[in-house]
Amino acid sequence: MEGDCHYNEGNFRARKRVEQAKVILDKVGVGGERVKMFNLSSGEGPLFAQYAIEMDNKIKELGPSPIRLAKQKKAKTAA
Repeated sequence: MEGDCHYNEGNFRARKRVEQAKVILDKVGVGGERVKMFNLSSGEGPLFAQYAIEMDNKIKELGPSPIRLAKQKKAKTAA
């Protein structure tokens, strides 16, 4: 739950870091949409499972990392 962290403001700092990671991933061409933060309590197992499935589907939709594809292409041309 946003703002309901046991360590007071930890989830706000975490959200800021996730947003910074998104910007960096966009800049390097990986795509910031590969990272997302969800606020859950420990008792929300079914919701965690739902979010995990959503992220799994999103990553499948996005496909392999552009960095991985570039490395594979480079390896094929070097061989």
